[in-house]
Amino acid sequence: MTLARWTTAATAALMLALPATADARDLRIASGAPPAHPSTSHLYEKLAEYLPEESDGEMGAIPLGPEVVGLGGMKDALQTGLVDVGNLLPLYFPADLPNFALAGELSLSGRDPYAMAAALTEYTVNCAECQQELSDAGMVFLGSGSSDPYMLLTKEPVETAEDLQGLRLRSGGAPYSRWAENFGAVPVSISVLETFEAMSQGTIDGSMASIGDLLAFRLVELVEYATPVPLGTYFSTSNFTTAATTWQSMSEDERAALMRAANRANADFSQRWGYDFAAIAREAAEEAGIEFLDADEAFTEAARQFALDDRETAAEVSAERFGMDDAPSRVDEFVSLFEKWEGISEEVDHDRDAMIDRMWEEIWSKVDVSSYGL
Repeated sequence: MTLARWTTAATAALMLALPATADARDLRIASGAPPAHPSTSHLYEKLAEYLPEESDGEMGAIPLGPEVVGLGGMKDALQTGLVDVGNLLPLYFPADLPNFALAGELSLSGRDPYAMAAALTEYTVNCAECQQELSDAGMVFLGSGSSDPYMLLTKEPVETAEDLQGLRLRSGGAPYSRWAENFGAVPVSISVLETFEAMSQGTIDGSMASIGDLLAFRLVELVEYATPVPLGTYFSTSNFTTAATTWQSMSEDERAALMRAANRANADFSQRWGYDFAAIAREAAEEAGIEFLDADEAFTEAARQFALDDRETAAEVSAERFGMDDAPSRVDEFVSLFEKWEGISEEVDHDRDAMIDRMWEEIWSKVDVSSYGL
């Protein structure tokens, strides 16, 4: 079955499973990702489930599959009204969203998925410049999520920095490219959707990615080795970006209901992408014969130090590209936030329900829905 037919069938099944809501306001929602990816199965399907619950049946959702709008077209879909709520990856549009680009430049600092998701959410909600750039783009921010720590997924064994020399690795952004170049590898900037074809054709030798990509993008058929090494997490996301025109047309009760549903689904997503899916993918990898290697101590320490040093580079890049003269102080602020949330995540033992409560208490309960995003 083709992806388009599978997604259409899955969407139809989901719609049949949702409770009927007479006269409910149905939002057109789009994850932009394949069905197997957590952003569909544990982000947007959960939003569709939670909206009727949080709105007492007054709101529902119409899911649109990637055959209607993909990640690359999400900004246009939100701005033209095709989609009411969409999964936006800000690093696809750095010129329009430089504050998100700054967060993305700090990707190598990611360690705890819940902490990174919560830190970016708190930062963005309370950052006047972030809110202004979102408003200028016609969008409203309702939270972020994070992957598990990235690792090296390769055809050749990598245990030392020397093993990386000359390897062509798929890079998901500038910090990963800097990391690869620092260790003598060749970064190749392609969409994650193109990774399987590039590896199968020999264009690349591997990827710096979530282990979940083995299943989400079928890399389990090609990868032979997996090497955990400090590579950060992918957290520069705007999971439930809402079209400004849609947000403006909603009542305060509807906005609050969407906010509550989004907060719950954001945690589901980070739990799935950052923890559960990683465990499932590792088991599948072991069954497929993929060998997990331990990076040697010198390589691990060098990678860890590079991530720390790269924070200064992130500030320099943002200052140079976007004229963000206060980039160093913004980096410091964001680092303090994810350190705060790492403590909270550790305190609650990375528990989903506890993180939902803490994020609501620390962030969303303080938001005035009458003025937020307007």
